Amino acid sequence: MDKKSILIIFGGNSTEHEVSCKSVMNFIKNIPDDKYDKHLVGIRKNGDWVYFSADTALIPQCKWADESSNVPAMLMPNKGLVLLDGKNTVIEIDTIIPVLHGKNGEDGTIQGLFELCSIPYVGCGVTSSAVSMDKAYTKIIVDSLKEIPQADYVLVRANDNDDYIVKAEEKLSYPMFVKPCKSGSSQGVSKAENRRELVSAVELALTHDSKVLIEETIKGRELECAVFEKSGNIICSNAGEAVAGDVFYSYEAKYNNSDSKTVLNPDIPEGVNEKVQKYAEAIFRALGCTGLSRVDFFMEENGNVIFNEINTLPGFTEISMYPMMMDAIGYPIEKLMEELIDSAGISR
Repeated sequence: MDKKSILIIFGGNSTEHEVSCKSVMNFIKNIPDDKYDKHLVGIRKNGDWVYFSADTALIPQCKWADESSNVPAMLMPNKGLVLLDGKNTVIEIDTIIPVLHGKNGEDGTIQGLFELCSIPYVGCGVTSSAVSMDKAYTKIIVDSLKEIPQADYVLVRANDNDDYIVKAEEKLSYPMFVKPCKSGSSQGVSKAENRRELVSAVELALTHDSKVLIEETIKGRELECAVFEKSGNIICSNAGEAVAGDVFYSYEAKYNNSDSKTVLNPDIPEGVNEKVQKYAEAIFRALGCTGLSRVDFFMEENGNVIFNEINTLPGFTEISMYPMMMDAIGYPIEKLMEELIDSAGISR
């Protein structure tokens, strides 16, 4: 049986470059060599694409980008992967796995390139990636479902004047959370306890994106649900809990704080798990998602479940929730990798 040719893309010119370099190792290690020819393309922080064939141990250390054996590479419609090695070597690709987080990785931009090249790829399509990446558009769509509660908010744009301060203080109360609309792994997210901190938080968030959400604070535990889709069949994991080792589950808390932890079987009230699964599937479908996503919620003391956000290309590091939650329902990492490859498609 001929082996499938798999292109795994990692790195990226987003603020989550380092997370991608850790996530990709799970794919490299757990996609079987006897079934697949694996080709690696790294995207440097400046946006350059290179074909990487050196020691993969350099990748999680982020020491791969300047390896002397790197060859500039590109995807071309009707060609596949082209190495700019002087001979324009062409490598036919059957499936692409974009192990990319954040800007230009999970926002529909690179998915559009895959569509132009007519190569099946793992994960959500162009539209669902773009809409899910933008927290404001996500909120509008989830609002249309009516049955799923979410935090109240005020939207701020880069060219707005200071009216947002009055609007936020009239509609919400301190403390408030401030988030870039298009940023993953909690990059640029801050908690504001007063007007001064609100202004600083908005200024910080605007360095990550031109649109910012100011959200009411939801006091509750953070629950997450892994969603996997293949040929229209949707599987939802049981709810897992992210326990922050900081004031909130920031980028630092997720990846650099040893006090942060994940709980796969949290002690939650009866019916909450089923509600999380029901909401996660409804949101996944409403946004037109395919392949995989992680849907995040808050659970208040009274057991109310409130939608927080969706991540269409969740982390796959050693401490990431998605692979652990899927493992807990009978999808160990090797099986999950093959299922994800089988779920790949185009024109979603």
